[in-house]
Amino acid sequence: MTGVDVALGVLALAFLLGLLRAALGPGVADRAIAADVCFFSVVAGFALLALRSGSEAFIDVVLVASLLGFLATVALAALVGGRS
Repeated sequence: MTGVDVALGVLALAFLLGLLRAALGPGVADRAIAADVCFFSVVAGFALLALRSGSEAFIDVVLVASLLGFLATVALAALVGGRS
């Protein structure tokens, strides 16, 4: 078992804990942060898969998903904060 496999396992655990927090979170902000954790766990998983397979196509997916995730985080922060 390599370090990449261990990191993928840790990311899977983070994803599952994020899903649990999203389901049980007492507020909208908690659920938004949990959704971000889940999303970026998936993005980091794609980055590790790119490292493992040597495919450059995964890197493009990681780049685009990171930019979209950042924009979604900013939009959610404005929505939760009450600004529009």
